[in-house]
Amino acid sequence: MVPKSFAIYAAVLLGTLTLSSAAHAQSRTSNQSSQPAAQAAQGGQVAQGPVAPSTDIAKISDEALVWLQDLVRIDTSNGNEIAAAKYVGTILQKENIPFEIFESEPGRATLVARLSSGSFPDPSKAILLLAHLDVVRVDKTKWSVDPFGGVIKDNYIWGRGVIDDKGMVAANLATIVALKRSGARLNRDVILLAEADEESGGRLGIKYMIEKHWDKIAAGFGLNEGGGPYLRNGKVQYVDVQAAEKVAVNITVTATGPAGHASVPRPENAVVHLANAVSKIAAYEAPVQFNTITRAYFEGIAPFQDDETAKWMRALDTPDRKDHAARIISQNPFWSSMLRDSISPTQMNAGFQTNVIPSIGTANLNVRLFPGNMPEPLIAKLTEVVNDPQVRLELAPNPAQSTPSSSIETDLYKTIAQVAASDFNGSPAVPQMSTFLTDSAALRLHSVQAYGLIPFPLADQDVLLMHSDNERLSLDAFRKGVIFLHDVVTKFSVQQ
Repeated sequence: MVPKSFAIYAAVLLGTLTLSSAAHAQSRTSNQSSQPAAQAAQGGQVAQGPVAPSTDIAKISDEALVWLQDLVRIDTSNGNEIAAAKYVGTILQKENIPFEIFESEPGRATLVARLSSGSFPDPSKAILLLAHLDVVRVDKTKWSVDPFGGVIKDNYIWGRGVIDDKGMVAANLATIVALKRSGARLNRDVILLAEADEESGGRLGIKYMIEKHWDKIAAGFGLNEGGGPYLRNGKVQYVDVQAAEKVAVNITVTATGPAGHASVPRPENAVVHLANAVSKIAAYEAPVQFNTITRAYFEGIAPFQDDETAKWMRALDTPDRKDHAARIISQNPFWSSMLRDSISPTQMNAGFQTNVIPSIGTANLNVRLFPGNMPEPLIAKLTEVVNDPQVRLELAPNPAQSTPSSSIETDLYKTIAQVAASDFNGSPAVPQMSTFLTDSAALRLHSVQAYGLIPFPLADQDVLLMHSDNERLSLDAFRKGVIFLHDVVTKFSVQQ
């Protein structure tokens, strides 16, 4: 049985918070509010606030833009999610929405809020709206604006996390606020989860919440990052819905040989054998595989490709042409990774002095396995490819677990498809298997039908800005995304 947490409730005085902590079951108080809304940013405009309360989601999206600015101004690149969670809590408190904050470690905080559909909630029907508060680090010298300034310039909001993933925090918040203000009669509980530690694997965020506080977030359905409306030439072509993801493991490559003086080259040099092994591995391409999600993905996006590409996409699963089709489609690195186990050498280490031949060298291979595949057969195959007695390959500790796909026959998936068509001029929903990890994987292990749906229409060049310099999101995309997410959740969760 999960012990009762020490939690924050919205009934406490504004700015005074009682925190639960895995390591410290103690109360702490804070009389300081979060970053002030809509501070002036040098060289750019800022959104104006406060905005009078409204039940119109289009107007609430203007409020959400202010919330996003303020969240960007809270630097959570080294943790410190507690500051962002407190900020979200002040907004929820003003709306009389109860919430709790849980600390897995001091400063590493996750917020949970809930709109209840009745006195006896049914977790199997509940929907979880999750997004993470932490962001990756920045090199400020490579940004043209302050990455933590919440600057609005050239009809974009700029800053670390506006796409990944504070924009979705703001959109989720706007959705739950709109539902509360409207007094909507819900047919299921709607749960808001603003979590810590996603960028470092989720041990202090989603995994902590599942292990220690599952009763607070238990749900049958979830919406998270991972897919979204695909924009090309200013028009949404289709809406990716992430329903599966590949499995991350690391393989350690170790080469050994005799140490010696660098003035006497030796054929057994461990560095040379390591480099040759990595080169052979990089040239290896795993065989093509399909599952229900990837078949539906390529079938779904084929009509939006040029004629030649579409022809080979449709031939991917045919007995006589699939090999050639895979070679053509694999020229796109993302599509190639969706078709097979992928291997990326990411680190090499050898030597300790410039004039010493080292006796050992190691490399790391970051592998993304096709769901259901085990690492051992791949290690055996790569050992055969390397074919070097001085080199061995081993599975690194803490491999990720393979997770089931979410069904594309659920009412939530069908709702996403219906709203995508109505909000984006007939654009279809297309299921996708992401090549990267999200916190949806941990939820799927607990029978949650979780879907990746960053709601903002994004073009390829926008997506590439995640984790990069000058991350930014167009104001038009943000507002459309807030409305789209709200429409999905409302159609799914409000009694008609």
